[in-house]
Amino acid sequence: MSLAVWDDLLRMEQVAARRTLPARTARTEALPGGLDRRLEAALRAAGIERLYSHQAAAYAASAAGDTVVVTATASGKSLAFNLPVLQTVATDRRARALYLYPTKALAQDQARALALLHAPELRLAVYDGDTPPGERRQARDWANVVLTNPDMLHAGILPRHSAWAELLANLRFVVVDEAHAYRGVFGSHVANVLARLRRVAAHHGSAPRFLLASATVANPGDAAERLCGGPVAVVDDDGSAAAESEIAIWNPPLLDPALGLRVSTLGEAATLFAGLVARGLRTIAFAKTRRGCELLYRYAREGLDRHAPQAACRIATYRAGYTPEQRRQIERDLVDGTLVGVIATSALELGVDIGHLDAAVSVGFPGSTASLRQQWGRAGRRRAGLGILVAGEDALDQYFATNPDALFERPVEAVICNPGNRAIRTAHLLAAAAELPLSSADERHFGADGMQLAESLPQLSRTAAGLVYRGADNPAGGISLRSSSRTGVAVVDTSNGTLLGTVDELRAEPTVHAGAVYMHQGENYLVTTLDLDARVALVEPFSGDFYTQPRRRSATSITDPPAGAERLGVPVFLGPIEVRERVVGYQRKRLVDHRVIDTVELDLPERTFATEAAWFCPRPVAHHDLLGSLHAAEHAMISLLPLLATCDRGDIGGLSTDLHPQTGEPTIFVYDGHPGGVGISARGHELFEDWVARTARLLADCPCERGCPSCIQSPKCGNLNEPLSKPGALALLRVMLAA
Repeated sequence: MSLAVWDDLLRMEQVAARRTLPARTARTEALPGGLDRRLEAALRAAGIERLYSHQAAAYAASAAGDTVVVTATASGKSLAFNLPVLQTVATDRRARALYLYPTKALAQDQARALALLHAPELRLAVYDGDTPPGERRQARDWANVVLTNPDMLHAGILPRHSAWAELLANLRFVVVDEAHAYRGVFGSHVANVLARLRRVAAHHGSAPRFLLASATVANPGDAAERLCGGPVAVVDDDGSAAAESEIAIWNPPLLDPALGLRVSTLGEAATLFAGLVARGLRTIAFAKTRRGCELLYRYAREGLDRHAPQAACRIATYRAGYTPEQRRQIERDLVDGTLVGVIATSALELGVDIGHLDAAVSVGFPGSTASLRQQWGRAGRRRAGLGILVAGEDALDQYFATNPDALFERPVEAVICNPGNRAIRTAHLLAAAAELPLSSADERHFGADGMQLAESLPQLSRTAAGLVYRGADNPAGGISLRSSSRTGVAVVDTSNGTLLGTVDELRAEPTVHAGAVYMHQGENYLVTTLDLDARVALVEPFSGDFYTQPRRRSATSITDPPAGAERLGVPVFLGPIEVRERVVGYQRKRLVDHRVIDTVELDLPERTFATEAAWFCPRPVAHHDLLGSLHAAEHAMISLLPLLATCDRGDIGGLSTDLHPQTGEPTIFVYDGHPGGVGISARGHELFEDWVARTARLLADCPCERGCPSCIQSPKCGNLNEPLSKPGALALLRVMLAA
């Protein structure tokens, strides 16, 4: 396919930038010597006559130790980790392997792909929450390759490891696919789950080798080592072929330059998606929420009904809430060409097989460059492909629209997690002690600090065998891998009694206070009751035309003053702080124009938590409101921190003050929003100069006069975006950069 097919679309004024990525020629090597003959025959029958160079390198590295493969989407990473496993199970009937995937859908899809290889001696089983009871014993006792997810390993396998003795005693490989997904709180939990797996495997007499596969990240070796607990060989020289492709940034036109208001992102994306589908291009669009999926589908369908009715019935949505059967049917319809277009959430960002696509449209920046490349990588796997980012109005999207090289040419972000986070490690030490007594030998799994922490836990008792859990419950059952706290607030839909999920205890008041509009998987709910004693929030479906924004009062205390260093002419610090927050009210705002409807007061308790922060003390700039300047700079810096660390804006907190009682100076704090910290602010501190320079560029490039959602206004601001001074923030940062 020629790139000219979509050239007219990319010449429109909405296109802020475009780039052509050249084709890449494959570098291959012969199949490894010594492969089982039956396995070699199965590979050749599947059309695999040679290996890409990185697949061959991974096969060799896996023989020596833990290995991570870090190459582009559709580069054959699955075969890179499958081949050592398939060779082992073909030649050793007792050998077992455990595969971990971040989603159930991906495990099911990879199981189908593995089965199609017809590898010798392979006995596959999927073990997840959907596995019928009758098939679970088959996974334990019969299968030699078990595909599951970290949640099932954590709560279903490790607490009952004696029932899995056959697998654990013969466990030769642990495969961790989509390893870049294990970041932040989730990654910190999973690293501890894998530490528990290593110690339980050792108890049963095995020492499995870890094979990881990841999208491109800035720190593959470090990220993999945090998960595996030791050195990992990195294979990142991609030898796969790639067709010529094109990428672009589509920025909705400005309606009001002074206020920074733009045409609807969803409306622009729907027009673009419909235009691609009408040309017969097989297209996927990624929306951030389920509601966004449905609105995008409706707008695109209306456009196609008017201008290309023959294509209107050939598009569909794919999102959470559909049954597995509905999802599989959509996947089949995409593969066989019945459908030309699909609108999805991130459920299809990972490697589920949906055939060969021509174009991928990302509606808003998905949170990391790695995720964006994963989305774009769904198109153009066999022939020319197109990837487009339709920019939203928030600061990070608009930064990319005005600084496209920051998106097109920069390295991807680092994957950040902190397995030693005190709250997270405490939870897993309790779970580990319930599985097996903790002894000094476990220092290799949890570190010296971890074992010192274990000695201090009142839930553990010292015995001749080691530290044991003295409770009658299963501590793993009370740990959510997506939360940093063991005790959350349950969110219950009163219309049908459904448990929608849980909210971290620390985030309950600002998220599910009475009167709040709460979003779950793209659907809106109105909170009717928050009962903190019962740890439950009652909600009901909501279709109103407003959203809510909490008002908070917060303060920070530096708990262990670190030594600072002068950088960009100001003192810069990284260290532990205590954050005190109290939700004092909320505003209701209209969806259409964000105007305030009213303000409601609340009486809720103060929350305190310890975390890690980066902070600095900028100098006042004459003729600018100091507090407004500091506050605006804080917002803008928080909005761009996801450029440097793979995280969500909601994972970051901040506070600015014109006189902090401990520093004695104007101070801006940016801190991890999770107790104990997960390494996000540390990444900002490490790259402080780059962070400040990018923030100044964002403010200078934004066309608004006084500040807008594209630069300094934050939807999560506890002070409801007051006061803010965009000119003052820019002047403050420029003084620093000139130092």
